[in-house]
Amino acid sequence: MTAPAVEGDTRTAPMLLVADPDAGLVRQLSAAMQAEGVDVTGVPDGAQALLQAGALRPDAVLICASLPIVGPVDFVRAVRLARTMPVLLGIDLGSDAGQALRALEAGATACVARPYRVPELLPLVQAAFRRQDNHRTVLTIGEVELDVTAYQVKVAGSIVHLPLREFELLHYLMRNADRTVTREQIMRNVWHSTDGMSTNTIAVHVKRLRARLGDVEDTMIQTVRGVGYRLVSG
Repeated sequence: MTAPAVEGDTRTAPMLLVADPDAGLVRQLSAAMQAEGVDVTGVPDGAQALLQAGALRPDAVLICASLPIVGPVDFVRAVRLARTMPVLLGIDLGSDAGQALRALEAGATACVARPYRVPELLPLVQAAFRRQDNHRTVLTIGEVELDVTAYQVKVAGSIVHLPLREFELLHYLMRNADRTVTREQIMRNVWHSTDGMSTNTIAVHVKRLRARLGDVEDTMIQTVRGVGYRLVSG
């Protein structure tokens, strides 16, 4: 399968780099964040975190206050020489407040509680991704091209007029190409609410969107029964 082509960046979902020596804690956080549509890469120490921060260019980095090999203060200083992504510092109850203060003075963005809580981390990572996403204007998958700034969709070079909600639905599915997104995620990210909404509302919009895109056999926008939908890039 081919990844969606995006001007300047091909990432279609938020990416969080987690540097923490507790492998079990990283696995637990990774599973929870991935369920919310966030890609997570975990490393056990500051040296590997520096390498991956440069190679992956994540939307945000989460490091624990007891980061080994390269400590949190030195990590933040090194990252700030070339990167502007948020660096979050995980603090245990009773941790050295002085170290947290030094990391913040070196350029860390904020302190968060450790063990990590998804409701605390998720908005920070999503906000960082949206700031990056503002620079991405055109997404192309197969014969479908979506221009974010012009609010225009083309299929095989021909303009297809979509109502605003269907445009936003297509945009969300293309940003998360090849990933199954749940109905609840679609409600939150496209309708921006889950109150009083029926899953049939989403099904109706998906059906109309498929028809407008010429996806007559549902091969591009696939239904994952009991879960949600997946837009396939291949």
